[in-house]
Amino acid sequence: MKTRDDLIHHLAGLGIQTKTVEHPPLHSVEESQALRGTIPGGHTKNLFLKDKKGRIFLVVAEETRAVDLKGLHKRIGASGRLSFASGDQMRALLGVEPGSVTAFGVINDTGGEVCVVLDEGLLAHDMVNCHPLTNAATTTIATSALMAFFQSTGHEPLVIGLEAPADDDGQAA
Repeated sequence: MKTRDDLIHHLAGLGIQTKTVEHPPLHSVEESQALRGTIPGGHTKNLFLKDKKGRIFLVVAEETRAVDLKGLHKRIGASGRLSFASGDQMRALLGVEPGSVTAFGVINDTGGEVCVVLDEGLLAHDMVNCHPLTNAATTTIATSALMAFFQSTGHEPLVIGLEAPADDDGQAA
């Protein structure tokens, strides 16, 4: 499994410049917002999911996005409803521990088992922030460079709007 240092070297080898800020380990969006300090750009939350046939999906969304898990399977071509994949699958495929899921984890998915689903809302930001295979730091990368990173790992993300559909009162579900 590739480490944080391996990731940074991979990005540098692609000519991608990043900036990494150290902070206490963050396990949730709420902790991240409270403890990370002021880091510009879009911030991500990541969901490591599986469908009924065992296909694995890494959903990379804006941290404030309400993701409709009940209907997402229809929009991404999954077989039946989605559920969270196990910590063992996370370790085996992404090389990270639960609480450290990150878009950068696909560097360890050399078999191409993970389908990346990217929130189109992230593409509105010039810069995106992701954990560098550990939740004790945040790495800022240009959005276009993140797309180049995905391509370098053989992962072409499915880019879709992840916003939850509005209910009958016009509120996000």
